[in-house]
Order: sequence, then C-alpha cells, then structure tokens
Amino acid sequence: MVSKSLCAGAAAFLCLAFAGSAVAEERADLGRIFDADGVRGSFVLLDVAKGELTTVNVARAERRYPPASTFKIANSLIALETGAVADVDEVLPYGGKPQPFTQWEKDMSMRDAIRVSNVPVYQEVARRIGLERMKEMLAKLDYGNRDPGTVVDRFWLDGPLEISAVEEARFVAALATNTLPLSDRSQEMVRDILLMEEMDGAKLYGKTGWLFRDDEVDIGWFVGWVEREGKIFSFALNIDMKDKEQVGLRVPLAKKLLGELGVL
Repeated sequence: MVSKSLCAGAAAFLCLAFAGSAVAEERADLGRIFDADGVRGSFVLLDVAKGELTTVNVARAERRYPPASTFKIANSLIALETGAVADVDEVLPYGGKPQPFTQWEKDMSMRDAIRVSNVPVYQEVARRIGLERMKEMLAKLDYGNRDPGTVVDRFWLDGPLEISAVEEARFVAALATNTLPLSDRSQEMVRDILLMEEMDGAKLYGKTGWLFRDDEVDIGWFVGWVEREGKIFSFALNIDMKDKEQVGLRVPLAKKLLGELGVL
C-alpha cells in the first residue's frame, strides 16, 4: 500500500506506478536467461513513466527475503535524514576487528563503503541511527515488512526485515524520481553514490546484496535503475546461489535481462 506522504509529493503517474501489485506482463520466456547460467531467480522491471511492471517468475518476485546489502541504500538515506551521519563523505570506523574481506578492514565514508559493500561500516551507521529511529523510518519509507526486530546492526542480514523484488523495484523508483518522503538533499546524495557506470547514453545505478543462509542456498540481489533519454526504469533481481562462483552472475544477469527488454 502506498503511503500518503509519498503520494502527496509525487506526480500522479508515479503514484499509479506504486499502487497495488498488478503485473503488466509476465515474461516466462526470459527464464532462459537464468537457465543458461544454471540458476533459479526472478527479475522485475518497472517502467516508471508508464507505471508498468514486467516480471520473470512473478511468484518469486513477490516473495520477501532479507535485503542483505541492498539495504545499504535505505540505511544511507536514513542516516542522512536523521543526522546520524553528516554526509556521504564523513569517514566512519569499521571497528578494528578482522573481517572476511580485507577491503572491509578500513575506516571509510559511505561513498566508499557502498562500493565495496562494507558491512561493519554500515553496522556502525545503523547503531548511530538506533532502533527506535530505524523503526520510525522504515515505516515512513514503507520498506518491505518494516520490521527491524531487536538487533539494530543485523536485521537486514539475518531478518526479520524482508522485502520482495517488486517492492525493491518500487522503492528505488521513488529514490530515482526524488519522490521518497525525505529531503531532496538525502536523496540526491544517495543517488550520487549509487551510480555504477555510463554506457551508450544510459546511466546504471545499483547495489548488490548477498544473503548468507546456513541451511539453505544463499540469495543474490541486484537492485537499481537505468536512466536513458529522460526515462527511468527501475529493476530488481534475485537468484539462488549454490556456490561462491555464482556471486559474479548478479550484475551480468541483470544486464542481459535489461538488454532483452530494450533498456540497455
């Protein structure tokens, strides 16, 4: 359901794009893109101007999972909006403990941390925000099931916070169009640090995520949007990852699907 605050600040076509959960088109034929790499997954594309959703594997696209590091998008926005972090270039401590990836063993800004998906830095961000403000902001953003549980620096990694690919696509569409119920400053800063590359007149913005699950296969996320010729297309992909080699499939798979759909 769309929050009143979002609709109040958005153009009519954007409110229509966010209303309900109807799918304009199911592209089962594009399941071959996943099949070619031997993975199971789903993909959602939202044409913001038309308010139309296109999905691959709609049942999975509507299923909620913990967002893993795609939550760094919302975490950054909330940190800026609440003043927990001054700006995207404020250097934040990682804590000094050994990390699974050496690039995380460094104090860094959110601008740098989001690029290497630095978990300990963003855990520090969440602790600065605090659980009560986090609850309030998740509700304000209507983010997934809105539930941060009781552990402020783990809820996006272990749950209980969950979000679907459809909801992810709508959330980043609102960010891309500056229509979240947040300040222009917060949204502009986060859009800036999400720009990944420019190609053939298009800009690709996005964030990956890797959900570790002890008793099940891991889940890989890639969410974002493409800007081309004044149009915005938001997207969300998630896949089952049976081994570490499949981590590298997230972005290429999304690019293939975006290409098939005429966006890239």
